[in-house]
Amino acid sequence: MTQSNSFQPDDLAAFFAEMSDVAPLPEPDKVAIKQHDPFAQAKQLKRDALEKESSPLKYGLSLEISQPIDPYDVISYKQDGIQEGVFKNLRLGKYPIETRLNLTQMSIEQARDALIESIETSFNHGVRVMLIQHGIGLKSKPIPAKLKSYINLWLPTLPQVIAFHSAHKSHGGLASTYVMMKKNPQQKLINREKHAKRFSS
Repeated sequence: MTQSNSFQPDDLAAFFAEMSDVAPLPEPDKVAIKQHDPFAQAKQLKRDALEKESSPLKYGLSLEISQPIDPYDVISYKQDGIQEGVFKNLRLGKYPIETRLNLTQMSIEQARDALIESIETSFNHGVRVMLIQHGIGLKSKPIPAKLKSYINLWLPTLPQVIAFHSAHKSHGGLASTYVMMKKNPQQKLINREKHAKRFSS
């Protein structure tokens, strides 16, 4: 006798009755698409690039200069409240130079961006004094001392900078500039802890 493999009507009804309370499985592919953005890294890089491009505008570093300086001029600046003794030591090159920035082979746009990046990075790492090498610019076009004039224009607009002065001869003289930056909050905390330990010992 041959056995039949076909469903009988009663069997089919029983099957659907058994499956009536079974819920369909979720669709994993759709959930994965919602949770993962394949372009997230590209979007972040674009945001970082836009932020970097906007830095000159954020600090007001203009590429227009109305009053160029002479190549042999001393450039000098200090914020109100900076002690004369502190400024004198900066002018005489008595503070340790913690970092240097050489801008002499850069275009004005490159020098501007490098200056912003170096100032921000140095401030974040607690650097107080840096040396900027910009050259005298005797042969620069269309005006002499072009880059030096821009450095003199830009530095006072940077909030991290509290003073600067043309360097001592031993550090490049009029072709270089000492820059003093304010303490960042982390550096202030470190100094307070040092003072507290000194008085408690």
